[in-house]
Amino acid sequence: MSVSTGEWPVSEVAQRSPGGASPARWLAERLAVVTGASRGIGAATAAAMAAAGAHVVLAARDREALDGVAARIKDAGGRATSVPTDVSNEAAVQRLFAEVTAVGQVGALVCAAGVLTPARFTETTSAMWDETLGVNLTGTFLCCRAAFTAMVPAGEGRIVTIGSLSGVYATEKFPGLAAYNVSKFGVIGLTEAIAVEGKEHGISAICLSPGAVDTEMLRRANPALRPGLTPDDVAELIVALLDRRLAPASGANIPLFSNA
Repeated sequence: MSVSTGEWPVSEVAQRSPGGASPARWLAERLAVVTGASRGIGAATAAAMAAAGAHVVLAARDREALDGVAARIKDAGGRATSVPTDVSNEAAVQRLFAEVTAVGQVGALVCAAGVLTPARFTETTSAMWDETLGVNLTGTFLCCRAAFTAMVPAGEGRIVTIGSLSGVYATEKFPGLAAYNVSKFGVIGLTEAIAVEGKEHGISAICLSPGAVDTEMLRRANPALRPGLTPDDVAELIVALLDRRLAPASGANIPLFSNA
């Protein structure tokens, strides 16, 4: 597998090379975008997708951390390009996908960007609310809309969004997470809507809703909560799903309780 040196390997993205990764893998030689790729689930997913043969485009706000993830992927023999992006900013998302689509056909999108600021309901400020929904929900919408639009001409595409058990009806909720919970309820509903309209275009969308994952976000939300999943657990499932035909499950939300 060749390694990107910072420039877009146009020929590798545009063509299916017989000498590349195993053709049995859907992700092999495809162009994939991963948001929230600077840490946690996003970083683990980007690495796993690159290991499966995809050229991953990494998007997140933290340029230094993003470049570090890209460097580790390249050191492992994968292909990665980092594009610092604030997914809550429409113009920034447009720039991200303009760079991507100028090079090749977007095959997959994983929306893992997320923020969480714990605050009791009466202490949740409008700024907290706006930032949480801006990144978690509006950011997912903006990236999915851009990817969906880019996927339509090819007649295929696969989208994975990241919800949370916090956004699943009738699961245990914790105090201080009102804005976060609402944002994840929204992501689940958005994924269903994308699946409905994507069917005629060969575009599938599925949502994963993990419980306690061993990330910085979990430690901020509830330091006493024992994680039952690692970012690698979630990444492994995402790659397994993307490498298989998603259409029959399109629109589904998959709750993840533990790795047991």
